[in-house]
Amino acid sequence: MTVADVLLVALGVVTLGAALLVVTSRHLVRAGLWLVVALGGVAGCYLVLTAELVAWVQVLLYVGAVVVLLLFAVMLTRAPIGPSRQLDRPRLPAALVGGGAGVGLAALLVDAYRWSHVEQPPPGTAERIGAAVFRQWVLPFEVVSVLLLAALIGAIVLSTRAGRGR
Repeated sequence: MTVADVLLVALGVVTLGAALLVVTSRHLVRAGLWLVVALGGVAGCYLVLTAELVAWVQVLLYVGAVVVLLLFAVMLTRAPIGPSRQLDRPRLPAALVGGGAGVGLAALLVDAYRWSHVEQPPPGTAERIGAAVFRQWVLPFEVVSVLLLAALIGAIVLSTRAGRGR
């Protein structure tokens, strides 16, 4: 094993552990902070795989924008932050469905590739990635930005209505 392999496995374990804590945390703000750790671990995996541009886009967009938007929406709407009787559900059915989906996807991937060697495409440069983003993926990026803006405006509207009701 090379150093890159060890780093990739370590970052994968950290990311997986943080992702499990995001899902199992009963405190919404702590779940958001664990989401920061999980997304940072994914960015670290991108760095190990020498995809620096994608890693920094991951940090700026997801860690910087999406998580901050999530935390601001929680604060602005005055949503319950801690455990709640209305939101607590039995976890066994969800764990069974999630585990079954994971096993099914793993079996599908093993069956599709049969542990064969897959040729890697040539490494991407910032110029090629930028060209792909601004030619082929402009519409999805704009849709996501409008969606995030609508979520922020909705949180502000909900918080002002809640403030007037008091």
